[in-house]
Amino acid sequence: MPAGMVLTASVRRLSVAIAIAAVSVCGSGAQAPATSAATFGGVINALSEANGYFDTDNLISNEQSYLTVLSDIDRAGLRGGAYIGVGPDQNFSYITAARPAVAFIVDVRRDNLLLHLLFKALFALARTRVEYLSLLCGRPAPADLESWRGRGIDAIAGYVDQAAVPDDAAVKALRARVTSTIASFGVTLSDADRETIDRFHRRFIEAGLGLRFQSYGRGPQSYYPTFRDLLLAVDGSQRQQNYLASEDGFQFLKGLQAHDRVIPVVGNLTGPTALVGIGRWLREHDEKLSLFYASNVEFYLFREGTFDRFADNLSHIPHHDRALVIRSVFGYGGGSISQTQPVPDLLDGVAHGRYRDYWQLVR
Repeated sequence: MPAGMVLTASVRRLSVAIAIAAVSVCGSGAQAPATSAATFGGVINALSEANGYFDTDNLISNEQSYLTVLSDIDRAGLRGGAYIGVGPDQNFSYITAARPAVAFIVDVRRDNLLLHLLFKALFALARTRVEYLSLLCGRPAPADLESWRGRGIDAIAGYVDQAAVPDDAAVKALRARVTSTIASFGVTLSDADRETIDRFHRRFIEAGLGLRFQSYGRGPQSYYPTFRDLLLAVDGSQRQQNYLASEDGFQFLKGLQAHDRVIPVVGNLTGPTALVGIGRWLREHDEKLSLFYASNVEFYLFREGTFDRFADNLSHIPHHDRALVIRSVFGYGGGSISQTQPVPDLLDGVAHGRYRDYWQLVR
């Protein structure tokens, strides 16, 4: 388990500097003033634990079913509040659905934090969805950006698929812009960190929308979706609901990123610092958790015998009585299914010993 740090009084004072206007879970997200770059980096450092390991690159998700739970979010009336999630950019689709006031992305791997700094830089540089996806894949954006605001995600993906692959000079120029933008965030990075971000971006550039989830030590699975598949995925009502499917959703995320309210953190869900510190932050700012995306992390926590520590950490996070956990479950015909569970129901089940193993949790 990653070693953690204890939040000090000075760090708590630092967190006050990034106060966010309290937003009801059922209300609309109010805009808060942008935070200083130094504060953004300071909060990341204060909440983060030591770097951990997982045997995937996780540049994109391997969960084809990730959008099928959006109707559960709608039925629960979850709008505003706080979001916590793990992993790469599938979080953004859940964020656009719930419209939280603040989002924390917690992952055991520092690489995930670095990937989210890449995303944050691209949100800062891009004016529209098509420009964002073009920058991510290193393709030239169309000259008439405004005419693309109303286009569907199929058209945008089609444009990026057909756009010219950049030459070395174009990639070098783009990487310089991105590196400069990331430097303005006030996050302390080593040379190795910057090299990792560069490598991640070049993977998107080289593979384009054909990029797939990659595990180390085992071959790719045929059911892993491509980046294109994830962009074009539909919810349970056959609607395209990826965060790049609508300009409104993209602009909400762009604003959230600009106000430093998507905060990537290095942490184990069972660790002593990340979730504990986020819970303290939410109490100090009178916010409540509305949505917690756990992917399939609970499977590994049961295997390691640490699930109860996660549940204890979760129990100390202030949450709305309709807050949901989103999880993905693998083992159904090779792929995954996505499901939700009310946070109070999960905690009650733990308290009463209903989950002796993972499959009792997800059945």
